[in-house]
Amino acid sequence: MITFPLKLTGLADKFTVVAVVKGGGINSQAEAVRHGISKALVISNDTLRQIIKKSGLITRDPRSKERKKFGLHGARRGPQFSKR
Repeated sequence: MITFPLKLTGLADKFTVVAVVKGGGINSQAEAVRHGISKALVISNDTLRQIIKKSGLITRDPRSKERKKFGLHGARRGPQFSKR
């Protein structure tokens, strides 16, 4: 999954990738590295943009963690009800 942008553009033998990723799960980290490699390839050679964009590698996942609201335990988890 991580080397897909390099294989897609045929540059797998020309680049060496070293990445340190923290947070999230294994799949999210792999997608983040793939996204970073894709953006780096576009910066290095602008003609690759059409190929990478067509396969959907430049599009970022817009989801983010919802903030904690006051009076609640988390973003949506309310306080536990106690009858007595």
